[in-house]
Amino acid sequence: MGVAGSVVPDRPRWQRALRVARLAAVGTGATVAAAAATTGVLLGQARQARRTIPMAEAPPPRCDGIYGPKFPGPPITMVILGDSSAAGYGVHRRRETPGALLATGLSRRLRRPVRLHRFAVVGAISAGLKFQVEAALECDPDVAVILIGGNDVTNRTPPALAVRYLVEGVRALRAAGAEVVVGTCPDLGAIRPIQPPLRWLARRWSRQLAAAQTVAVVSAGGWTVSLGDLLGPRFTAEPGRMFAWDRFHPSADGYAAAAAALLPTVLSALGHGGERRPTPTRLEGVRSLPKAAQEAARHPGTEVSGTQVRGSESGPAGRWAQLRRRGLFGVGSTPQAAPTVESPAVEGFS
Repeated sequence: MGVAGSVVPDRPRWQRALRVARLAAVGTGATVAAAAATTGVLLGQARQARRTIPMAEAPPPRCDGIYGPKFPGPPITMVILGDSSAAGYGVHRRRETPGALLATGLSRRLRRPVRLHRFAVVGAISAGLKFQVEAALECDPDVAVILIGGNDVTNRTPPALAVRYLVEGVRALRAAGAEVVVGTCPDLGAIRPIQPPLRWLARRWSRQLAAAQTVAVVSAGGWTVSLGDLLGPRFTAEPGRMFAWDRFHPSADGYAAAAAALLPTVLSALGHGGERRPTPTRLEGVRSLPKAAQEAARHPGTEVSGTQVRGSESGPAGRWAQLRRRGLFGVGSTPQAAPTVESPAVEGFS
């Protein structure tokens, strides 16, 4: 975890916030007042955000089952792990959950049946992945999709600890022969009930955790997709459409866009990366893994995977990584480019 340490600073974030207040103040009395005021504002905003964001009232719909049973061949087994964003909290129909959307898209692209098992739990933090991974391994999965991190930020889990739990799960799945795709921590600064300055700190913490997750997961042989504020501009323009009823979790349209960003990477991880690609951007290419992780955290929809340069996996700055800019809807730059995930229908669900 030495590389991840360069991404995640040791100093607690609350201390950083107070240090900024101290530097801005003049004189000892002003320093104390500024520190107290900063702490009071942040704690008050945290309490207000918790009051504004309702508690979960009911579990999300189950999405386990066989997708595309009419297609020939043995089913591809996919498991989805993580928190409420993986479980699909905020929607009411199973076909709108991320698992169902990914399984449907995967089945149609590969023309194979997909057996889906969901082990994600609303409210889960990275420490809870151990139990989800243990259950998932009993299914002998071909591919695992993990969405985790948001609750680690809101619960102030030390980033190094959250990443350790995540990478332990990735290694266990990889050792069992499963491909692993991780949607890294979303940008909580895009959530409307969180106001500045807490919003600014939430954005910083989210991006730091996402970068650390990327370094650890790719080093362990997995793939990552940065979710960040993937839906931020659309949330701002269409909050009634992109947010669920609680104004915190995505709506069906929000989950569809996130699933469309993940699907191309799931296909690539399974060895079927020949899907239509948008025109390459300057973001794409080979970087050292730490640099790739930082860039991906700033650019939602970016895929990061391990690669080689002249036959070597590592260079002077560490492991090599390949960046691919998938775009807002994963394949192409418009919603029409990803109809298999945008469509709410789950074909052949049983």
